[in-house]
Amino acid sequence: MPEYSIGSTSGRGDVFKDKDKPASMRESNITAAKAVADSVRTSLGPKGMDKMIQSGNGDVTITNDGATILNQMKVLHPAAKMLVELSKAQDIEAGDGTTSVVVIAGSLLDAASNLLAKGIHPMQISESFQSAALKSCEILQGISQPVDLSNKEALMKSAITSLNSKVVSQYSSLLAPIAVDAVMKVIDPAVATNVDLNDVKIIQQLGGTIEDTELVDGLVFSKRSAGSGGPSKVEKAKIGLIQFCLSPPKTDMDNQVVVSDYSQMDRVLREERAYLLNLVKQIKKAGCNVLLIQKSILRDALSDLALHFLNKMKIMVIKDIERDDVEFVCKSINCKPIASIDHFLPENLASAELVEEVVVGTSKVVKVTGAANPGKTVSVLVRGTSKLVLDEAERSIHDALCVIRCLVKERALIAGGGAPEIEVACRLMEYSRTLTGVEAYCFRAFAEAMEVIPSTLAENAGLNPIAVVTELRNRHVQGEKAAGINVRKGAITNILDENVVQPLLVSTSAIQLAAETVQSMLKIDDIVISMR
Repeated sequence: MPEYSIGSTSGRGDVFKDKDKPASMRESNITAAKAVADSVRTSLGPKGMDKMIQSGNGDVTITNDGATILNQMKVLHPAAKMLVELSKAQDIEAGDGTTSVVVIAGSLLDAASNLLAKGIHPMQISESFQSAALKSCEILQGISQPVDLSNKEALMKSAITSLNSKVVSQYSSLLAPIAVDAVMKVIDPAVATNVDLNDVKIIQQLGGTIEDTELVDGLVFSKRSAGSGGPSKVEKAKIGLIQFCLSPPKTDMDNQVVVSDYSQMDRVLREERAYLLNLVKQIKKAGCNVLLIQKSILRDALSDLALHFLNKMKIMVIKDIERDDVEFVCKSINCKPIASIDHFLPENLASAELVEEVVVGTSKVVKVTGAANPGKTVSVLVRGTSKLVLDEAERSIHDALCVIRCLVKERALIAGGGAPEIEVACRLMEYSRTLTGVEAYCFRAFAEAMEVIPSTLAENAGLNPIAVVTELRNRHVQGEKAAGINVRKGAITNILDENVVQPLLVSTSAIQLAAETVQSMLKIDDIVISMR
């Protein structure tokens, strides 16, 4: 029941006091979520720190990507899990800004906590924050610059900005053109409104350095061709992808065959040999000289005897193609997966200029180039000195690809370096003066919360956050919309001159998603444990 205190002497009448439980529950939720936000805050920006994550089986990951850190973090509190989901949502929507969105959410929760302490109702805070988020997106759209997808330099600038905050930042000038070229090859810039990143296959190969990373306009298989006597290079290739096994058939049930004399054994082997030879002859008859074999879990996809026959007939064999890769392979070279030997016909094969086995580092890969009817797909062969470096390079390239995808979705750029956030803070502060009552308080708190990004960037770069944010605010009030924190020079400069730009969608998505998460959290007044 609500508690009432009767102020009979003061004549104030009944004063409503909220229950203790909802208030303490909100405080608990906010504290847990802020703890998660604080844990990734130090990873923000080009001077951000990396986290070393050790999984239960002993695997180690070194990264400063917010989505990866939170995804692998063991979070128990249900409210803190909301911030993990928030980071995933930003990763799906924009692909970049996964650390920023969690830091902004943490700052908004801090602002909400202060407003709750002043006695403002959570629903009023929630509605005001929603309005402030929409107003922030309007402000960002007002300061954005349109970008043309034919302007490769502008796309590269935004990709380099994304890569500069990664572990592999020293290779950003090499990886950014690869990311831009990869996206441009899989879309039609004139009509595209989105990019399917499944059309860009990233293959890791140990050995060499990140400088050896290359974009392959075709297919790359990270395994060598099967067998030792077969061809390692095939020109004018006819490629077939089979989903059936080139090995002796097995019965559906477990059984035992007892062979009592050697003539029976001989007959079994002869039958096996004749069965496999018939399969291989039909493959050769269709004109196939490169055979791709899907991985099988029921029995061996390729027996040693079948491989021997294929090698004798000069057919190059690449086995253990993963089921998930079949669609990409078919799209890349325009072939059809063949489920039985009866359908192994010339019209189901693909043609390519060259299929060759090349040495990469300490191992070999197979490259397929010059497909006759190529699909809109590309492969990126990533090289690195260790598994940790390879994993981080793949994550960095993925973020750079997502940045270009954001520009395809919404063709506008804004300055980086904390400039858009401080501009939003200044403009919202101005707007709050035109409002009255509780809404003005909430808008002001939202504006102050947005300053967390430039403040954190300065802090992580070893600068004085108070002095930097004060000067930055002063510059923006004077009309310098592109003034941002230059962490390399340790000063405030025109960030557009430094080519530090980011897609508009990354910032608008981060503000909207963070505000929505805070709204959801403020509306929670109790946690009920389910018995299921």
